[in-house]
Amino acid sequence: MLIDLKDIVKDYDNGGIITHVLKGVNLSIDEGEFVAIMGPSGSGKSTLMHTIGFLDRPTSGEYFFDGQNTKDFDDDDLAHIRNERIGFVFQSFNLLPRTTVIDNVMLPLLYSNIKTGHRHKAKVALEAVGLGDRIDFMSNQISGGQKQRVAIARALVCNPKVLFADEPTGNLDSKSGSTVMSILEQLNKEGRTVILVTHDMNVALHAHRIVTIKDGEIISDKKVDAKDRIHSKIISD
Repeated sequence: MLIDLKDIVKDYDNGGIITHVLKGVNLSIDEGEFVAIMGPSGSGKSTLMHTIGFLDRPTSGEYFFDGQNTKDFDDDDLAHIRNERIGFVFQSFNLLPRTTVIDNVMLPLLYSNIKTGHRHKAKVALEAVGLGDRIDFMSNQISGGQKQRVAIARALVCNPKVLFADEPTGNLDSKSGSTVMSILEQLNKEGRTVILVTHDMNVALHAHRIVTIKDGEIISDKKVDAKDRIHSKIISD
C-alpha cells in the first residue's frame, strides 16, 4: 500500500472560529493506480490532496506513506519527500516568469540530492512531454497547453513515485486539455501513480477509479468500467 489514510481530520482555526474541512477520511491508494478525486467547490478535495501531498498536516488521524507513519516525519523529511518522491501539477502552472522553459524544469533539481546532469535531465523530461524543441523559449513565449506540459516535465524531473495533478486542464482549451490528459495516462501506463483532483467528470473518466468527496467526507469510491473510460485520442478526434 503506497498511501493509507486512517480517520484523517483537518480543521482550520480562523481567530477562534473552527472550520471542519475533512471529517474522518479513510482512503487507500496502491502504487500504480490512477485515481481521480472529485467534488464540488468547498467539498474538501483540494485539502485532501494537500494532505496526501504533504503540503499540509492533518489535525488528527494517521497517514501512512509507503508503509511509514508520517507523524514521525520532521520538516526536513517532508521537504525531501515533496522534492524527490512526489510531483505536483497545478491549474495555474506556477512557472517562473521571464525564465527559460528548461530553467523552470531544472528548478526542483537545485533542491535535490542530484548534483550533476541537471540540464540533461530537464531536457529528457521536456522531450517526454513533447517539448524538446522549446527548451530555450521563455515561459511567456509559449501557449497555455505548453506551459502545463512544462509543469508536468518539472514535476517529473526528479523521477517521483507519485504525481499529483490539481485541476490540470482547468485553464486549457479542449485540445490542450486532451494532450495533457494523454500525457498523464501514458505516465500511469509506465507505472507512475497519478492522483488527479477535478470537478469535471469528463476529466475524471480518464482515471481508473473515482473517489467522490462532499462536505469533507468520502461519499463514494468506485472503479471506472473500461467501457466508460475516456481516452484523450477520442476527445481530440
